[in-house]
Amino acid sequence: MAIWALGVMLVTGAVLAADNKEKAAAVSEEDGKYFDADGNPTFKIENGTVDWYTFSGYRRYHSDCHVCHGPDGVGSSYAPPLIESMQSLDYGSFLSIVAEGRKNLGAGKENVMPAFGDNKNVYCYLDDIYIYLRARAVGAAPRGRPPRKADKPEAAKAYEASCMGG
Repeated sequence: MAIWALGVMLVTGAVLAADNKEKAAAVSEEDGKYFDADGNPTFKIENGTVDWYTFSGYRRYHSDCHVCHGPDGVGSSYAPPLIESMQSLDYGSFLSIVAEGRKNLGAGKENVMPAFGDNKNVYCYLDDIYIYLRARAVGAAPRGRPPRKADKPEAAKAYEASCMGG
């Protein structure tokens, strides 16, 4: 039975290969935002300086997500460590879970991730949060506030104003 279930998960794509620094490597850039070979948002960290979106993700994560998931994505007694789950969570699934929420029941315990699709302080920065957590998950970004950051790109300013309604 377990082998059958594993086969179903592999066929349906439920089991993903673990993310790592090589997969997360930036191969393209558009308006200051970096993308991996599959076109997913990713980080760019050079000489201790993080790209704007990684820094923004750090800030946004620590304003809304750390309350449950702990500082720097390391988890808490209330919610799991995101730096572990991000290693096998694809970009689309991340967006869906944060926007729509989800409920898990396991080992007699119910875990609920609330939906943040209506919270502009999260929704408008989903890519940033994903990029920051991805950098943490693959070991590219250490714990704590990044010491140096790139300047905020004009595209980020325009998107923020549009999304936040300003």
